[in-house]
Amino acid sequence: MTVTLDLISSSPAEADYDAAKTAACIEACFDCARACVLCADACLAEADHSELLACIRLDADCADLCEATGRILARQHAMDPALAQAVLQTCVAVTRLCAQECESHASRHRHCALCAEACRRCEASCRALLVSVV
Repeated sequence: MTVTLDLISSSPAEADYDAAKTAACIEACFDCARACVLCADACLAEADHSELLACIRLDADCADLCEATGRILARQHAMDPALAQAVLQTCVAVTRLCAQECESHASRHRHCALCAEACRRCEASCRALLVSVV
């Protein structure tokens, strides 16, 4: 078990959603946020960083939205299903866009390839949880 799953499982509040899927999604969101921050920073260090401005912007937006999604999902007690759906749908959209942008630079920049992988994992995890929230 992960720390996140241990904490969700130890809460006296009954979880409305699958604890394992929720924990995996929270962790994927936070991992993706970190990957995006690190990718944006690496993009800024590249000699051709002016060609990476869209990537840097999407990395920053994706990091912010993934962080917010992870934090909202971590507040399990009396979670509003409509809010959970909205943040998960938004996270799916931004991680898909960020992954696509990073993939377009992946052959030249390893950090973009790694970030795209983190975005795809987060997108899949959010989609999996979204199915159980609906």
